[in-house]
Amino acid sequence: MKPIPLNEIPPVYTGIFDSHAHYDSAQFDGDRDKVLAALSENGICGVIDVGCDLESSLKAAELARTIPGFYASVGYHPHEADSYTEEDMAKIIELTKDPRVVAIGEIGLDYHYDFSPREKQKEVFEIQLKLAKELDLPVIIHSREATQDTLETLAKFPGLRGVVHCFSGSAETANELLKMGFYIGFTGVITFPNARKILEACEAVPADRLLLETDCPYMAPVPYRGKRCWSPLIRFTAEKAAELHNMEPQQLIDRARENTLRLFEIEST
Repeated sequence: MKPIPLNEIPPVYTGIFDSHAHYDSAQFDGDRDKVLAALSENGICGVIDVGCDLESSLKAAELARTIPGFYASVGYHPHEADSYTEEDMAKIIELTKDPRVVAIGEIGLDYHYDFSPREKQKEVFEIQLKLAKELDLPVIIHSREATQDTLETLAKFPGLRGVVHCFSGSAETANELLKMGFYIGFTGVITFPNARKILEACEAVPADRLLLETDCPYMAPVPYRGKRCWSPLIRFTAEKAAELHNMEPQQLIDRARENTLRLFEIEST
């Protein structure tokens, strides 16, 4: 993915909290320090860097320890479920002792790619949901083309809190998750021309249960679709979500930040 020049988008909003990013990704290896240094001057006050396996969880935790405003989430993505080991999970559990590690994730089910067998995905998903419950940590859920199994699995853990990130489901599914107490995270996908179903879901989610995220380096919004995403591009997601909720973009940004701080029990940034 081609990077966007760091000074191409003049900042127009402040207090943006990117609730889901992957700055540990190899896509940032060439200029990570410059990108991270430019975040605050582009309106970004906080980022949760999200692990997908032991290696990325270690990197996410290191970023959280060293970069102001950064926090980490640790866990096994469904793509990586087949490589899960109890030994590596013990190391991930050790990472949760760091106060900058605020969640278990991203975890869940992905039946689109099936990079790991579905039964293994379910097994590792439930192990991590149980862990989150024991540690009293929120979860960051990945669910793609696995709605029914995701809902049925989450129903086994009542009282668990968290977010279904990069939401791509229907308004009906969003309402089911809201009833369970979950928050819903939206990315630049809501700016895509074919996003009618997701727009209906975004409109249905109350503003006090909505999170903004990039999922960077992926999911860059229009007009930068296909390029490497980074946190300042949340402005385009926020503008679209604000339009759906009849709010000013800055107002929605502020509400989403408050939601993020509340869910992950982060002190005000």
